[in-house]
Amino acid sequence: MKFAAFATVVSASASFDAIVEQVNNGQNLWVAEAPSRFGSPEDVKDFLGAFLPSDKEYSEPAVLEVAETNGALPASFDSAENWPQCSVISNVRDQSSCGSCWAFGSVSSFESRACISTGKDIKYSPEDTAFCSNAGNGCQGGNSAWNYFKRTGVVTGGDYTDIGAEGTCLPYSFAPCAHHVPATAAYPACPSGEYPSPSCKSACSESGYGLTYSSDKVRASSAYSVRGETQIMTELTTNGPLYVAFSVYSDFPAYKSGVYHKTSGSSYLGGHAVTLVGYGELSGEKYWKIKNSWNEDWGNGGHFLIKRGSDECGIEDSVSGGSVSANTIV
Repeated sequence: MKFAAFATVVSASASFDAIVEQVNNGQNLWVAEAPSRFGSPEDVKDFLGAFLPSDKEYSEPAVLEVAETNGALPASFDSAENWPQCSVISNVRDQSSCGSCWAFGSVSSFESRACISTGKDIKYSPEDTAFCSNAGNGCQGGNSAWNYFKRTGVVTGGDYTDIGAEGTCLPYSFAPCAHHVPATAAYPACPSGEYPSPSCKSACSESGYGLTYSSDKVRASSAYSVRGETQIMTELTTNGPLYVAFSVYSDFPAYKSGVYHKTSGSSYLGGHAVTLVGYGELSGEKYWKIKNSWNEDWGNGGHFLIKRGSDECGIEDSVSGGSVSANTIV
């Protein structure tokens, strides 16, 4: 299936209604819908924050040459289905109005791989990663934190809704919120801009949690980046979800279903980090399945599909992960 170029330009200042109309009236691979949490594409910038290879601040773990498997790769793969014992793989988090997507993408891949390796279905802390690591600048953006996980480790930490449950060391401190659309009990209004990054206290915020911050740290035993469609597929099916970052354009926040590709004229908004969880083919179009961190109400249950094998929006340029051995888990 081919897609048609639009005669009109989809700009960052365009309303979502105009974007949705243009996408859905074109011969495209995907369906758009005005997102409930953003009033305009400009609002989305507060929810981005991944450094990309073109940015001077960009860094990543060293690239690893992934060995090919003996057998053929499956035609389709879904990490949540392959490792159903790990609920962290399907759990969709909410980064709120903070450019901490890089921390969420890093932690999501780490906790998934830790569960796959050890059998322990534990949430780790985007709060610790975003505001205590040297992989980024909190809400002002960052890189894959896998080198930090290897060098320093990360503590346990649930979502904002886990505050007070005392089951983890450092849950996320920012409440889910909605930008310039009617607030609800679940999603109150966001601040006028990004939340300010809190300072790192190097301590558990849950007073009833049984471990100290330092004793709760779990380290990765390796960190590396992966390149190439087949190597990424091999690494995903062998070891689990991966950190990925890509360029976000003004049409992307309106994604609802199908295989996303940037539509003609869409304006660049920024870099975004997410979690690669699967791949497959839909109506003859190859895709990657990605988990976002904008809560489960966005997109297709908090997930989206994006074209695979053609480096759509740079999705294959910044891919990283690592290993977590069983003896690093307390």
